[in-house]
Amino acid sequence: MGKKEAEIIIIGAAIIDILVRPADEAVFRTGSYPAEDIRMSTGADALNEATVLARLGKTVLLDTVIGSDHAGQYLLEHCNREGILLSPDCLRDGMTTGVNVVLVQPDGRRSFLTNERGSLRQLCPNDIHLPFPVSAKIVCFASIFVFPQIRAKDLRHIFACAKHQGKIVCADMTKCKNHETAEDMAEAFSYVDYLLPNEEEALLLTGKSTVTEAAKALLRTGVKNVIIKCGAKGCLVTNHCEAYLLPAEAGVTCIDTTGAGDSFAAGFLFALSEGRTLRECAQYANECGAKAVGVIGASDWIPQPH
Repeated sequence: MGKKEAEIIIIGAAIIDILVRPADEAVFRTGSYPAEDIRMSTGADALNEATVLARLGKTVLLDTVIGSDHAGQYLLEHCNREGILLSPDCLRDGMTTGVNVVLVQPDGRRSFLTNERGSLRQLCPNDIHLPFPVSAKIVCFASIFVFPQIRAKDLRHIFACAKHQGKIVCADMTKCKNHETAEDMAEAFSYVDYLLPNEEEALLLTGKSTVTEAAKALLRTGVKNVIIKCGAKGCLVTNHCEAYLLPAEAGVTCIDTTGAGDSFAAGFLFALSEGRTLRECAQYANECGAKAVGVIGASDWIPQPH
């Protein structure tokens, strides 16, 4: 059997999460606290998206960097099991693979302890392999603003290359960290077909007070479609022809929001790759996000195929 060809390319971070639930500040007074669940899982936006997509049956190429240490070996083994393709040079000597401690509160909200010297934020422009494989129809940059060395001008180059190759360009983001504005990102965003921020991220980047205003501001940068994740309210879908709020799935019990946005994005990408309409893509994304918050961990809601 020949080597699988990538259908979707995901660019971003791959780390390990140590999830603790429920987390309580009492541990700092007592010295010990009996958490109901402590587990190790793969994590970070790009790896979460790649894992969900692989379990949904897609062949994914993950463009990332990890350390050549025990944690990195764990991630390599995970990707091999899941059928996620990796670039041959993703393993880096002298780099420490990122490990996050995720403290999950009883209502599912999270706080993070991160290793600032780990691989989480180490991706550089030269680590992204251009041109992209011909076989891939979709390129998704999993989180804008995660990597200090990848700035707006670098994103513009990456996205422009993808569009020149005829790819569908998607992007997610975290909260902007250096007071970036939507205008600062306009040249890069002008190449993006689908932008998938959450409500807090969209408001912070645009300086607007409502998601509707934020969506309009993002459209003015040149993005073709803006899909804003609004948690329990669902998602706001906007482009220059239509705008609507798609309600969240009903009857969902939130246990852990870790990776919910990544599962939403992966669901959207999966549906997009299947040729579904924008509304159908957003609906399926809502379904995946809802399933993700019902379990602990980023991708455990969807079992690995046997």
